[in-house]
Amino acid sequence: MSTSLVQVENLFCERDERVLFEDLSFTASAGEVIQVEGQNGSGKTTLLRILSGLSNNFEGDIFWKGQPVADVRDDFFRELLYFGHHPGVKAVLTPEENLQWYAAMHPGVDGGLINGALDKVGLCGYEDSPCHTLSAGQNRRVSLARLYLSHAKLWILDEPFTAIDKKGVAEKEQLMLDHADRGGCVIFTTHHELAIGENIRRLNLDELAGT
Repeated sequence: MSTSLVQVENLFCERDERVLFEDLSFTASAGEVIQVEGQNGSGKTTLLRILSGLSNNFEGDIFWKGQPVADVRDDFFRELLYFGHHPGVKAVLTPEENLQWYAAMHPGVDGGLINGALDKVGLCGYEDSPCHTLSAGQNRRVSLARLYLSHAKLWILDEPFTAIDKKGVAEKEQLMLDHADRGGCVIFTTHHELAIGENIRRLNLDELAGT
């Protein structure tokens, strides 16, 4: 039986006097890849930010491995990798320096894998170029390289395929499946049509939250 990692109970969120979702409950287990769906404005990004601890604008309960996240915050954040709309890289640093900084902040990350990770996201030859000289797509690739370094159990990815070519999309799809096969869990949003559709569970906010 799969191990429950994230459990959401009776989640309610309102923005600008409009209810995004209410009575939203679901479980995300080890071995699952879950795509959050819904029409524009349904609260997909808001939900991912709530799950990642970046927003407190909600009512309801969120549990990590059966315990309230508020009681196990350190353990939860050690096992979380969040990828948002913004690449989250320091423009004055090079891709290699950005990942070295990330590795230093996360003791479980193997800094010896940095060059290999940059190669896997198509940045071989750009390791020493300041990020402000790179394109938007290349900066997103710097951030995506963290997926090859992190041992986090839970990946929460908001539009991870933006500005990535078809080959890169296929590689990231397989990476998510591999992570799930190793006992991890991926919760993500995307506007792309994916080739791995039969291997993912869909969480439609329009249906579940009645929006």
